[in-house]
Amino acid sequence: MNLTVKEAAKLMGKTEQFVRIGLQRELLPIGNAVLNPGGKYSYYISPELFEKYTGIKVQKKENTESTKHSDSL
Repeated sequence: MNLTVKEAAKLMGKTEQFVRIGLQRELLPIGNAVLNPGGKYSYYISPELFEKYTGIKVQKKENTESTKHSDSL
């Protein structure tokens, strides 16, 4: 599971830009920012690292993807 930048920012009470820059500059030890060849960043935020760093519990999301596929069969 991966937290989105939007989810992390909301939980922290910060802006999405704060989280993006923190990951890009390796100032937030909650995940990684990877610069892609096209010049755009991709972000990975670990729920476990996020909880450890912030002390904020992350609710686990249910995997609805498998349900969507089985409904269409």
